[in-house]
Amino acid sequence: MPADLSQVLDVAAMRAAEAALIDGGTSAQTLMEVAGRALGEWARRLGAGRPVTVLCGPGNNGGDGYVAARHLMEHGVPVTVIAAREPMTPEARTARAQYAGEVHAPVDLPSGGVLLDCLFGSGLSRPLTDDLFFLLTGLAERHTLRIAADLPSGIEADSGAVLNPGLPAFDVTVALGAWKHAHYTMPAAPLMGALRHVDIGVMAVPGAAGVLGKPRIAAPAADAHKYKRGLLAVVAGTMPGAALLSAEAAQRSGAGYVKLLAPMRPEGVPPALVCDVTDVAALADPRIAAILVGPGLGRSDEARARLDAALIADRPVVIDADALTLLRPESPGTAPRVLTPHEGEMAALEAAFGLAATGTRRARALELAEAAQAIVLLKGPDSLIATPAGDVIVSPRASTWLSVAGSGDVLAGIVASRLAVHSDPFLAAQEGLWLHGEAARRCGPAFTAGELAVATGYALSAAVS
Repeated sequence: MPADLSQVLDVAAMRAAEAALIDGGTSAQTLMEVAGRALGEWARRLGAGRPVTVLCGPGNNGGDGYVAARHLMEHGVPVTVIAAREPMTPEARTARAQYAGEVHAPVDLPSGGVLLDCLFGSGLSRPLTDDLFFLLTGLAERHTLRIAADLPSGIEADSGAVLNPGLPAFDVTVALGAWKHAHYTMPAAPLMGALRHVDIGVMAVPGAAGVLGKPRIAAPAADAHKYKRGLLAVVAGTMPGAALLSAEAAQRSGAGYVKLLAPMRPEGVPPALVCDVTDVAALADPRIAAILVGPGLGRSDEARARLDAALIADRPVVIDADALTLLRPESPGTAPRVLTPHEGEMAALEAAFGLAATGTRRARALELAEAAQAIVLLKGPDSLIATPAGDVIVSPRASTWLSVAGSGDVLAGIVASRLAVHSDPFLAAQEGLWLHGEAARRCGPAFTAGELAVATGYALSAAVS
Protein backbone atom coordinates (compact mmCIF):
# COMPACT_ATOMS: atom_id res chain seq x y z
CA MET A 1 0.00 0.00 0.00
CA PRO A 2 1.61 3.33 -1.04
CA ALA A 3 2.22 6.35 1.15
CA ASP A 4 -0.74 8.73 1.36
CA LEU A 5 0.15 12.41 1.59
CA SER A 6 -3.46 13.63 1.76
CA GLN A 7 -4.68 11.73 4.81
CA VAL A 8 -5.39 13.32 8.18
CA LEU A 9 -4.58 11.19 11.22
CA ASP A 10 -5.43 11.47 14.87
CA VAL A 11 -2.70 10.87 17.44
CA ALA A 12 -3.52 7.19 17.99
CA ALA A 13 -3.57 6.45 14.26
CA MET A 14 -0.29 8.30 13.74
CA ARG A 15 1.40 6.29 16.49
CA ALA A 16 0.06 3.08 15.01
CA ALA A 17 1.31 4.09 11.55
CA GLU A 18 4.78 4.82 12.90
CA ALA A 19 4.76 1.51 14.78
CA ALA A 20 3.88 -0.27 11.53
CA LEU A 21 6.88 1.32 9.83
CA ILE A 22 9.13 0.19 12.68
CA ASP A 23 7.67 -3.32 12.60
CA GLY A 24 8.40 -3.32 8.88
CA GLY A 25 12.09 -2.76 9.47
CA THR A 26 12.51 1.03 9.59
CA SER A 27 14.08 2.02 12.89
CA ALA A 28 12.71 4.84 15.00
CA GLN A 29 16.10 6.52 14.69
CA THR A 30 15.86 6.41 10.91
CA LEU A 31 12.39 8.00 11.01
CA MET A 32 13.79 10.76 13.23
CA GLU A 33 16.67 11.27 10.82
CA VAL A 34 14.32 11.65 7.86
CA ALA A 35 11.98 14.03 9.69
CA GLY A 36 14.74 16.10 11.27
CA ARG A 37 16.75 16.56 8.10
CA ALA A 38 13.61 17.63 6.25
CA LEU A 39 12.87 20.18 8.99
CA GLY A 40 16.42 21.46 8.79
CA GLU A 41 16.14 21.81 5.03
CA TRP A 42 12.90 23.79 5.32
CA ALA A 43 14.57 26.10 7.86
CA ARG A 44 17.63 26.49 5.62
CA ARG A 45 15.65 27.31 2.49
CA LEU A 46 13.11 29.59 4.10
CA GLY A 47 15.73 31.29 6.20
CA ALA A 48 17.93 31.99 3.15
CA GLY A 49 21.12 31.93 5.22
CA ARG A 50 19.79 33.64 8.33
CA PRO A 51 20.77 32.16 11.70
CA VAL A 52 18.38 29.52 13.06
CA THR A 53 17.43 28.97 16.68
CA VAL A 54 16.18 25.44 17.38
CA LEU A 55 14.08 25.00 20.51
CA CYS A 56 14.21 21.33 21.58
CA GLY A 57 11.86 19.61 23.99
CA PRO A 58 12.31 16.33 25.87
CA GLY A 59 10.57 13.97 23.44
CA ASN A 60 11.05 12.84 19.88
CA ASN A 61 9.98 16.25 18.60
CA GLY A 62 13.04 17.58 20.37
CA GLY A 63 15.06 14.77 18.82
CA ASP A 64 13.90 15.94 15.40
CA GLY A 65 15.23 19.37 16.38
CA TYR A 66 18.70 18.06 17.17
CA VAL A 67 18.81 16.31 13.79
CA ALA A 68 17.64 19.51 12.09
CA ALA A 69 20.37 21.48 13.86
CA ARG A 70 23.01 18.98 12.69
CA HIS A 71 21.72 19.30 9.12
CA LEU A 72 21.89 23.10 9.33
CA MET A 73 25.42 23.01 10.73
CA GLU A 74 26.54 20.67 7.95
CA HIS A 75 25.26 23.23 5.43
CA GLY A 76 27.02 26.15 7.03
CA VAL A 77 23.98 27.80 8.57
CA PRO A 78 24.61 29.48 11.94
CA VAL A 79 22.53 27.56 14.45
CA THR A 80 21.75 27.92 18.16
CA VAL A 81 20.19 24.99 19.99
CA ILE A 82 18.25 25.58 23.20
CA ALA A 83 17.31 22.57 25.31
CA ALA A 84 14.13 23.46 27.17
CA ARG A 85 14.30 20.07 28.88
CA GLU A 86 16.80 17.22 28.78
CA PRO A 87 15.97 14.51 26.22
CA MET A 88 13.87 11.69 27.65
CA THR A 89 13.59 9.12 24.84
CA PRO A 90 16.42 6.92 23.55
CA GLU A 91 16.09 8.38 20.05
CA ALA A 92 16.20 11.96 21.32
CA ARG A 93 19.27 11.20 23.44
CA THR A 94 21.04 9.68 20.44
CA ALA A 95 20.14 12.67 18.27
CA ARG A 96 21.53 15.06 20.84
CA ALA A 97 24.73 13.02 21.16
CA GLN A 98 25.21 13.16 17.39
CA TYR A 99 24.89 16.95 17.32
CA ALA A 100 28.41 18.32 17.58
CA GLY A 101 27.50 21.90 18.43
CA GLU A 102 26.89 23.58 21.76
CA VAL A 103 23.52 23.09 23.45
CA HIS A 104 22.36 26.10 25.47
CA ALA A 105 20.22 26.31 28.56
CA PRO A 106 17.12 28.54 28.27
CA VAL A 107 18.68 31.54 29.95
CA ASP A 108 19.80 34.26 27.54
CA LEU A 109 17.38 34.13 24.63
CA PRO A 110 18.88 34.78 21.19
CA SER A 111 17.31 37.11 18.64
CA GLY A 112 17.39 37.30 14.89
CA GLY A 113 16.46 35.07 12.00
CA VAL A 114 14.54 31.82 12.19
CA LEU A 115 12.92 30.06 15.14
CA LEU A 116 12.34 26.33 14.69
CA ASP A 117 9.90 25.17 17.38
CA CYS A 118 10.60 21.52 18.25
CA LEU A 119 9.40 21.79 21.82
CA PHE A 120 6.34 19.51 21.67
CA GLY A 121 4.53 17.80 18.83
CA SER A 122 1.22 16.06 18.31
CA GLY A 123 1.14 14.16 21.59
CA LEU A 124 0.61 17.18 23.82
CA SER A 125 -2.64 17.14 25.82
CA ARG A 126 -2.05 19.65 28.62
CA PRO A 127 -0.99 23.31 28.69
CA LEU A 128 2.65 24.30 28.62
CA THR A 129 4.05 25.07 32.03
CA ASP A 130 4.64 28.75 32.70
CA ASP A 131 8.39 28.57 32.12
CA LEU A 132 7.99 26.80 28.78
CA PHE A 133 5.21 29.14 27.68
CA PHE A 134 7.31 32.23 28.40
CA LEU A 135 10.32 30.60 26.74
CA LEU A 136 8.37 29.90 23.55
CA THR A 137 6.67 33.29 23.39
CA GLY A 138 9.91 35.10 24.24
CA LEU A 139 11.76 33.37 21.42
CA ALA A 140 8.89 33.99 19.01
CA GLU A 141 9.01 37.71 19.75
CA ARG A 142 12.75 37.78 19.04
CA HIS A 143 12.68 36.05 15.64
CA THR A 144 11.37 37.32 12.31
CA LEU A 145 10.45 33.91 10.84
CA ARG A 146 8.79 31.18 12.88
CA ILE A 147 8.59 27.53 11.81
CA ALA A 148 6.76 24.84 13.81
CA ALA A 149 7.75 21.18 13.68
CA ASP A 150 4.58 19.11 13.16
CA LEU A 151 2.41 21.49 15.26
CA PRO A 152 3.08 24.70 17.14
CA SER A 153 3.77 23.78 20.75
CA GLY A 154 0.70 24.22 22.94
CA ILE A 155 -1.79 22.82 20.41
CA GLU A 156 -3.88 19.68 20.98
CA ALA A 157 -3.59 17.66 17.78
CA ASP A 158 -6.96 15.90 17.65
CA SER A 159 -9.28 18.73 18.67
CA GLY A 160 -7.38 21.80 17.50
CA ALA A 161 -7.64 23.26 21.00
CA VAL A 162 -5.20 26.04 21.93
CA LEU A 163 -4.02 24.82 25.31
CA ASN A 164 -2.38 28.11 26.32
CA PRO A 165 -4.08 31.43 25.55
CA GLY A 166 -1.67 33.79 23.84
CA LEU A 167 0.37 31.26 21.89
CA PRO A 168 2.36 32.87 19.06
CA ALA A 169 1.37 32.49 15.43
CA PHE A 170 3.79 30.74 13.08
CA ASP A 171 4.69 31.52 9.49
CA VAL A 172 5.06 27.87 8.46
CA THR A 173 4.08 24.56 10.04
CA VAL A 174 5.76 21.44 8.69
CA ALA A 175 3.61 18.36 9.28
CA LEU A 176 5.62 15.21 9.93
CA GLY A 177 4.39 12.02 8.28
CA ALA A 178 0.72 12.98 8.00
CA TRP A 179 -1.59 15.91 8.48
CA LYS A 180 -3.18 16.24 11.91
CA HIS A 181 -6.72 17.45 12.53
CA ALA A 182 -5.44 20.59 14.25
CA HIS A 183 -3.90 21.73 10.97
CA TYR A 184 -7.42 22.29 9.64
CA THR A 185 -9.45 22.92 12.80
CA MET A 186 -10.33 26.07 14.70
CA PRO A 187 -9.08 27.67 16.83
CA ALA A 188 -5.61 26.25 16.13
CA ALA A 189 -5.56 26.51 12.34
CA PRO A 190 -4.91 30.28 12.08
CA LEU A 191 -1.75 29.85 14.16
CA MET A 192 -0.21 27.45 11.63
CA GLY A 193 0.71 29.80 8.80
CA ALA A 194 1.52 28.06 5.52
CA LEU A 195 1.28 24.27 5.74
CA ARG A 196 4.02 21.99 4.42
CA HIS A 197 4.42 18.22 4.59
CA VAL A 198 7.31 15.83 5.20
CA ASP A 199 6.89 12.30 3.86
CA ILE A 200 8.42 9.73 6.20
CA GLY A 201 6.77 6.77 4.46
CA VAL A 202 3.51 6.53 6.41
CA MET A 203 1.17 4.21 4.52
CA ALA A 204 -2.50 4.85 3.80
CA VAL A 205 -4.59 4.22 6.92
CA PRO A 206 -8.05 2.74 6.26
CA GLY A 207 -10.80 5.09 7.39
CA ALA A 208 -8.53 8.11 7.75
CA ALA A 209 -9.90 11.54 7.01
CA GLY A 210 -8.71 13.30 3.89
CA VAL A 211 -7.95 16.85 2.81
CA LEU A 212 -10.22 18.50 0.27
CA GLY A 213 -8.41 18.64 -3.05
CA LYS A 214 -8.96 20.30 -6.38
CA PRO A 215 -11.66 18.34 -8.22
CA ARG A 216 -11.35 17.06 -11.76
CA ILE A 217 -14.51 18.11 -13.53
CA ALA A 218 -15.18 16.87 -17.04
CA ALA A 219 -16.55 19.11 -19.77
CA PRO A 220 -19.99 18.14 -21.12
CA ALA A 221 -20.03 15.22 -23.55
CA ALA A 222 -20.11 15.84 -27.29
CA ASP A 223 -23.80 14.92 -27.44
CA ALA A 224 -24.78 16.90 -24.34
CA HIS A 225 -27.95 18.94 -24.08
CA LYS A 226 -29.51 20.84 -21.18
CA TYR A 227 -31.28 17.83 -19.68
CA LYS A 228 -28.31 15.49 -20.03
CA ARG A 229 -26.20 18.04 -18.18
CA GLY A 230 -28.77 18.11 -15.37
CA LEU A 231 -31.95 20.01 -14.56
CA LEU A 232 -31.84 21.61 -11.11
CA ALA A 233 -35.04 22.81 -9.45
CA VAL A 234 -34.58 25.56 -6.86
CA VAL A 235 -37.58 25.86 -4.53
CA ALA A 236 -38.13 29.52 -3.59
CA GLY A 237 -39.85 30.71 -0.43
CA THR A 238 -40.97 33.89 1.28
CA MET A 239 -37.61 35.59 0.63
CA PRO A 240 -36.86 34.73 -3.00
CA GLY A 241 -33.67 36.81 -3.14
CA ALA A 242 -31.72 34.03 -1.44
CA ALA A 243 -33.04 31.42 -3.86
CA LEU A 244 -32.18 33.71 -6.79
CA LEU A 245 -28.63 33.98 -5.49
CA SER A 246 -28.38 30.19 -5.22
CA ALA A 247 -29.78 29.81 -8.73
CA GLU A 248 -27.28 32.26 -10.15
CA ALA A 249 -24.38 30.32 -8.63
CA ALA A 250 -25.91 27.03 -9.84
CA GLN A 251 -26.11 28.33 -13.42
CA ARG A 252 -22.35 28.87 -13.35
CA SER A 253 -21.46 25.52 -11.76
CA GLY A 254 -22.21 23.05 -14.53
CA ALA A 255 -25.90 22.19 -14.49
CA GLY A 256 -27.48 22.42 -17.93
CA TYR A 257 -30.77 23.89 -16.77
CA VAL A 258 -31.68 25.72 -13.57
CA LYS A 259 -35.36 26.41 -12.89
CA LEU A 260 -36.72 28.53 -10.06
CA LEU A 261 -39.99 27.21 -8.62
CA ALA A 262 -42.06 30.01 -7.08
CA PRO A 263 -45.79 30.73 -6.66
CA MET A 264 -45.27 33.99 -8.59
CA ARG A 265 -42.40 35.46 -10.52
CA PRO A 266 -40.29 37.52 -8.09
CA GLU A 267 -38.62 40.75 -9.05
CA GLY A 268 -35.06 40.61 -10.29
CA VAL A 269 -35.17 37.24 -12.08
CA PRO A 270 -32.46 37.39 -14.76
CA PRO A 271 -33.59 36.57 -18.32
CA ALA A 272 -31.50 33.39 -18.41
CA LEU A 273 -33.25 31.92 -15.37
CA VAL A 274 -36.54 30.11 -16.00
CA CYS A 275 -39.17 30.77 -13.32
CA ASP A 276 -41.94 28.16 -13.20
CA VAL A 277 -44.98 29.61 -11.47
CA THR A 278 -46.72 26.24 -11.41
CA ASP A 279 -44.49 26.09 -8.33
CA VAL A 280 -43.91 22.81 -6.46
CA ALA A 281 -46.27 20.98 -8.82
CA ALA A 282 -43.40 21.22 -11.30
CA LEU A 283 -41.40 18.85 -9.06
CA ALA A 284 -43.30 15.99 -10.74
CA ASP A 285 -41.23 16.60 -13.89
CA PRO A 286 -39.24 13.35 -14.32
CA ARG A 287 -36.42 15.27 -16.02
CA ILE A 288 -35.46 16.99 -12.75
CA ALA A 289 -32.07 15.63 -11.70
CA ALA A 290 -31.73 17.39 -8.33
CA ILE A 291 -33.52 19.84 -6.04
CA LEU A 292 -32.33 22.66 -3.80
CA VAL A 293 -34.62 23.71 -0.97
CA GLY A 294 -34.05 26.10 1.91
CA PRO A 295 -32.52 29.44 0.91
CA GLY A 296 -35.14 32.08 1.79
CA LEU A 297 -37.73 29.35 2.46
CA GLY A 298 -39.05 30.70 5.76
CA ARG A 299 -40.10 28.63 8.77
CA SER A 300 -43.89 28.68 8.56
CA ASP A 301 -46.26 25.77 8.05
CA GLU A 302 -46.31 26.67 4.36
CA ALA A 303 -42.52 26.48 4.29
CA ARG A 304 -42.64 23.02 5.88
CA ALA A 305 -45.12 21.93 3.22
CA ARG A 306 -42.77 23.17 0.51
CA LEU A 307 -39.88 21.23 2.08
CA ASP A 308 -41.99 18.09 2.26
CA ALA A 309 -42.97 18.50 -1.39
CA ALA A 310 -39.31 18.71 -2.34
CA LEU A 311 -38.53 15.56 -0.32
CA ILE A 312 -41.54 13.61 -1.61
CA ALA A 313 -40.33 14.24 -5.18
CA ASP A 314 -37.59 11.76 -4.25
CA ARG A 315 -34.81 13.36 -6.27
CA PRO A 316 -31.29 13.96 -4.91
CA VAL A 317 -31.66 17.06 -2.79
CA VAL A 318 -29.58 19.74 -1.11
CA ILE A 319 -31.21 20.97 2.11
CA ASP A 320 -29.97 24.35 3.27
CA ALA A 321 -30.79 27.34 5.48
CA ASP A 322 -34.40 27.47 6.78
CA ALA A 323 -35.14 23.96 5.54
CA LEU A 324 -32.53 22.62 7.95
CA THR A 325 -34.49 23.97 10.90
CA LEU A 326 -37.65 22.25 9.61
CA LEU A 327 -36.13 18.85 8.85
CA ARG A 328 -37.12 16.00 11.18
CA PRO A 329 -36.30 12.29 11.39
CA GLU A 330 -39.83 11.56 10.12
CA SER A 331 -39.54 13.89 7.11
CA PRO A 332 -40.52 12.07 3.90
CA GLY A 333 -38.31 10.87 1.05
CA THR A 334 -35.48 8.41 0.61
CA ALA A 335 -33.37 10.04 -2.11
CA PRO A 336 -29.73 11.05 -1.42
CA ARG A 337 -29.40 14.22 0.62
CA VAL A 338 -26.75 16.84 1.32
CA LEU A 339 -27.25 18.94 4.46
CA THR A 340 -25.31 22.22 4.58
CA PRO A 341 -25.64 23.63 8.12
CA HIS A 342 -23.67 26.38 9.77
CA GLU A 343 -23.15 26.09 13.52
CA GLY A 344 -26.57 27.44 14.51
CA GLU A 345 -28.40 25.21 12.04
CA MET A 346 -26.25 22.30 13.20
CA ALA A 347 -27.49 22.80 16.76
CA ALA A 348 -31.11 22.82 15.54
CA LEU A 349 -30.56 19.57 13.62
CA GLU A 350 -28.91 17.92 16.61
CA ALA A 351 -31.89 18.85 18.77
CA ALA A 352 -34.35 17.57 16.16
CA PHE A 353 -32.54 14.26 15.80
CA GLY A 354 -31.94 13.82 19.54
CA LEU A 355 -28.15 14.00 19.33
CA ALA A 356 -25.83 14.88 22.18
CA ALA A 357 -24.09 17.80 20.42
CA THR A 358 -20.80 17.07 22.20
CA GLY A 359 -17.28 16.42 21.00
CA THR A 360 -15.36 17.81 18.06
CA ARG A 361 -17.06 19.27 15.01
CA ARG A 362 -16.12 16.24 12.95
CA ALA A 363 -17.52 13.85 15.59
CA ARG A 364 -20.77 15.80 15.65
CA ALA A 365 -20.97 15.91 11.86
CA LEU A 366 -20.40 12.16 11.66
CA GLU A 367 -23.11 11.54 14.24
CA LEU A 368 -25.60 13.68 12.33
CA ALA A 369 -24.66 12.08 9.00
CA GLU A 370 -25.42 8.65 10.42
CA ALA A 371 -28.63 9.73 12.14
CA ALA A 372 -29.97 11.59 9.08
CA GLN A 373 -28.46 9.19 6.53
CA ALA A 374 -27.18 12.19 4.64
CA ILE A 375 -23.97 13.85 3.58
CA VAL A 376 -23.26 16.67 6.05
CA LEU A 377 -21.29 19.70 4.88
CA LEU A 378 -20.69 21.55 8.14
CA LYS A 379 -19.84 25.13 7.18
CA GLY A 380 -17.57 27.54 8.98
CA PRO A 381 -13.96 28.72 9.05
CA ASP A 382 -13.02 25.03 9.33
CA SER A 383 -15.60 23.48 7.00
CA LEU A 384 -15.73 19.70 6.72
CA ILE A 385 -17.78 16.97 5.05
CA ALA A 386 -18.99 13.80 6.79
CA THR A 387 -20.80 10.75 5.44
CA PRO A 388 -22.98 8.07 7.05
CA ALA A 389 -20.23 5.55 6.26
CA GLY A 390 -17.76 7.44 8.46
CA ASP A 391 -15.77 9.29 5.79
CA VAL A 392 -14.48 12.76 6.64
CA ILE A 393 -13.04 15.41 4.33
CA VAL A 394 -11.53 18.52 5.92
CA SER A 395 -11.10 21.75 4.04
CA PRO A 396 -8.00 23.93 3.86
CA ARG A 397 -8.56 27.43 5.15
CA ALA A 398 -10.49 29.54 2.67
CA SER A 399 -10.60 33.31 2.35
CA THR A 400 -11.87 34.99 5.50
CA TRP A 401 -13.73 37.40 3.17
CA LEU A 402 -16.27 34.59 2.73
CA SER A 403 -17.82 35.80 5.98
CA VAL A 404 -20.40 37.82 4.07
CA ALA A 405 -24.20 37.57 3.93
CA GLY A 406 -25.36 35.26 1.16
CA SER A 407 -22.17 33.23 0.77
CA GLY A 408 -23.96 30.16 2.16
CA ASP A 409 -26.70 30.54 -0.46
CA VAL A 410 -24.01 30.56 -3.14
CA LEU A 411 -22.44 27.41 -1.70
CA ALA A 412 -25.79 25.63 -1.65
CA GLY A 413 -26.36 26.54 -5.30
CA ILE A 414 -22.96 25.24 -6.33
CA VAL A 415 -23.38 21.93 -4.50
CA ALA A 416 -26.89 21.47 -5.91
CA SER A 417 -25.68 22.21 -9.44
CA ARG A 418 -22.96 19.58 -9.16
CA LEU A 419 -25.50 17.13 -7.72
CA ALA A 420 -27.74 17.71 -10.76
CA VAL A 421 -24.79 16.90 -13.04
CA HIS A 422 -23.90 13.47 -11.62
CA SER A 423 -26.22 12.62 -8.66
CA ASP A 424 -23.31 11.74 -6.32
CA PRO A 425 -23.93 13.66 -3.07
CA PHE A 426 -20.48 13.08 -1.53
CA LEU A 427 -18.71 14.17 -4.69
CA ALA A 428 -21.05 17.15 -5.12
CA ALA A 429 -20.29 18.34 -1.59
CA GLN A 430 -16.55 18.15 -2.24
CA GLU A 431 -16.74 19.86 -5.62
CA GLY A 432 -19.02 22.55 -4.26
CA LEU A 433 -16.85 23.32 -1.25
CA TRP A 434 -13.71 23.59 -3.39
CA LEU A 435 -15.38 25.75 -6.04
CA HIS A 436 -16.78 28.04 -3.34
CA GLY A 437 -13.33 28.61 -1.85
CA GLU A 438 -11.72 29.08 -5.27
CA ALA A 439 -14.38 31.61 -6.28
CA ALA A 440 -13.64 33.60 -3.13
CA ARG A 441 -9.93 33.50 -3.88
CA ARG A 442 -10.57 34.92 -7.32
CA CYS A 443 -12.79 37.67 -5.94
CA GLY A 444 -10.12 39.15 -3.72
CA PRO A 445 -11.18 41.23 -0.70
CA ALA A 446 -14.56 42.71 0.20
CA PHE A 447 -16.85 41.09 -2.36
CA THR A 448 -20.61 40.66 -2.33
CA ALA A 449 -22.39 37.32 -2.52
CA GLY A 450 -23.52 38.27 -6.02
CA GLU A 451 -19.93 38.80 -7.11
CA LEU A 452 -19.05 35.46 -5.51
CA ALA A 453 -21.78 33.76 -7.56
CA VAL A 454 -20.37 35.27 -10.75
CA ALA A 455 -16.83 34.18 -9.85
CA THR A 456 -18.04 30.59 -9.54
CA GLY A 457 -17.83 30.23 -13.31
CA TYR A 458 -14.19 31.24 -13.29
CA ALA A 459 -13.53 28.80 -10.45
CA LEU A 460 -15.14 26.04 -12.48
CA SER A 461 -12.80 26.76 -15.37
CA ALA A 462 -9.85 26.02 -13.09
CA ALA A 463 -11.24 22.55 -12.27
CA VAL A 464 -12.29 21.42 -15.74
CA SER A 465 -9.91 18.74 -16.95
